[in-house]
Amino acid sequence: MATRADDIAAPSKFALAAELPRAIWSITSHAFSREMLAAAPEGDGRPVLALPGLFVSDRSNFIMRRYLSALGYRAFGWGLGHNFSLRTIGADGEKLGARIAAIAGETGAPVTLVGVSLGGIMARFAAQRWPDQVREVITVASPFAGSPRATNLWRTYEWLTGERVDSPRHQALLAEAAAPLSVPATAIWSRSDGLVNGMICHAEDDGAGRCIEVQSSHMGVQLKPEVLRAIADVLGGEK
Repeated sequence: MATRADDIAAPSKFALAAELPRAIWSITSHAFSREMLAAAPEGDGRPVLALPGLFVSDRSNFIMRRYLSALGYRAFGWGLGHNFSLRTIGADGEKLGARIAAIAGETGAPVTLVGVSLGGIMARFAAQRWPDQVREVITVASPFAGSPRATNLWRTYEWLTGERVDSPRHQALLAEAAAPLSVPATAIWSRSDGLVNGMICHAEDDGAGRCIEVQSSHMGVQLKPEVLRAIADVLGGEK
């Protein structure tokens, strides 16, 4: 599968400026969403591994994991600290692969991967490398289907990780993540995302994949009740 055209632009400065207040609303809106969240399908005990976005750690998806655990899933953090791309997961993803293998061994079941932003790219990469240990992939606001320059984050990414987005190694990683998966895949995305262009966060021609559009900022997207419910519905519909 080819990635989206390089001429897709990053989100506007207006959308970028709105990120913080919208993220704050994502958190405060939980007070009005308890019934909706509680009405999600009951979990079946399968293991679910949450992968954080750029620079953040397991703390960023604590609410997601707590919610999935309350529904009846076995939700795990990745335990690799802050996400600095290949510096964190290993040059060939071996540290992430070992974590997935450990969870699969502990639970006796293949692992569902839920990746936010950069974590979603890593989730798809892992599913390509170790499909026998991955049950399903859910990406959230993850720009796997296009150029990193269609984001307002690519310079920050280069600065934090030491990787060039146009380097052969990075391009190979993106190409592998963008290719159709052999396991079920769901892309949750927003066209109002202020940090990454939502058009590169999903791909209609992604073989076993499906897309769910939400209205959300990028910051705090994993905390938004609508997104949490969408994840729960995907998991609940694939028992």
